[in-house]
Amino acid sequence: MWRVSFLRYPRPVMRILVLGGDGYLGWPTAMRFSARGHEVSIVDNFSRRRWHTQHSTDSLTPIRSLADRIEAWKEVSGKEIHAYVGSIEDFPFLDRVIAETLPEAIIHYGEQPSAPYSMKSREAAVETQYTNVIGTLNLLFAIRDRVPDCHLVKLGTMGEYGTPDIDIEEGFIEIHHKGRKDTLPFPKVPGSLYHLSKVHDSHNIHFACRIWGLRSTDLNQGVVYGIETEESAQDERLLTRFDYDEYFGTVLNRFCVQAVIGHPLTVYGEGGQTRGFLNIRDTLQCVELAVNNPAELGEYRVFNQFTEQFSVAELAEVVRKAAAETGREVEVRNYPNPRIEAEQHYYNAAHSKLLDLGLQPHYLSEELVRSVLGIIDRYRDRVIERAILPRTRWKPGELVAEVEKAETA
Repeated sequence: MWRVSFLRYPRPVMRILVLGGDGYLGWPTAMRFSARGHEVSIVDNFSRRRWHTQHSTDSLTPIRSLADRIEAWKEVSGKEIHAYVGSIEDFPFLDRVIAETLPEAIIHYGEQPSAPYSMKSREAAVETQYTNVIGTLNLLFAIRDRVPDCHLVKLGTMGEYGTPDIDIEEGFIEIHHKGRKDTLPFPKVPGSLYHLSKVHDSHNIHFACRIWGLRSTDLNQGVVYGIETEESAQDERLLTRFDYDEYFGTVLNRFCVQAVIGHPLTVYGEGGQTRGFLNIRDTLQCVELAVNNPAELGEYRVFNQFTEQFSVAELAEVVRKAAAETGREVEVRNYPNPRIEAEQHYYNAAHSKLLDLGLQPHYLSEELVRSVLGIIDRYRDRVIERAILPRTRWKPGELVAEVEKAETA
């Protein structure tokens, strides 16, 4: 194996590889870095599209094929994005991509991203663990042997931490025990097999930085909402996907779709579940800040990537009010919670590191929600209503019957 070393500082133009570049976040990220003049390549195996086909669901927004997107981007911006089609679980394929592109930064979204999907069956759980853990392990070996100075920016999740009854720090915590102290990784209590796979990723990446001297930034992201970015707004052909279904839809996006079609907003359980949230535009900001301010060689650092904290019930109320201002009267309804989780709990997570680097947040507002509702309304005829309510339960049980009973109540 041959190795390539790069300068420590970020260059004006960088070679950037985006794994999962056809996805909700991956495609906007690829356009963002391309628009800024970087040499961008993306990898995807279209698994997200395949999973939707398997479940007879689809993105609310009509998304073009990757080839059409790349062609449209070149027409709009004059810039090229290079694509490699394949799976990062296939090491010879991934190793070839790394050798050909010699990336100075790798942005890793290339994973199965859904907690409900990971809990629906043994097969889905195994697929999730294999895709995420083995894919990331393959990547670490390829970086070690091909581009050891490359900066890995990995999308983690705030769900790794769970909901501890103490403040959540950014990755590490100082422990005092029997007269001694040390700074150790923050304890992690994931709530799904998907979140558990992300914990495995974090441990493996930390190991690679400590033992092999790699560099990585782990972005523990909160829940993302929104559709448009600066780049995608230029042409409808550049739209990213927008999921609202049981498996891949995030809660605020789901609420907004429900508000537009007149479906009750589905609050699971008591609605006290509190998490960090951020706008899709801020995801792009955060990733760009991480790339432009890389970790040191041998450093594994963690940024908690969100801008605000809300409970599910608070979000439902924001959407209800925003919908009412557009003439939509929407009911908020509590549904049986398919998950095993605390529905009322303490939650206070640190998130200062990205702000210190210059993050300028787009905070949630009723005005912003109204704009999202307007975009959704353009595509409301594409909503597949049967895909919204949860059918997967963390424990075996009669969730389907419970949901049907709640629907008719």
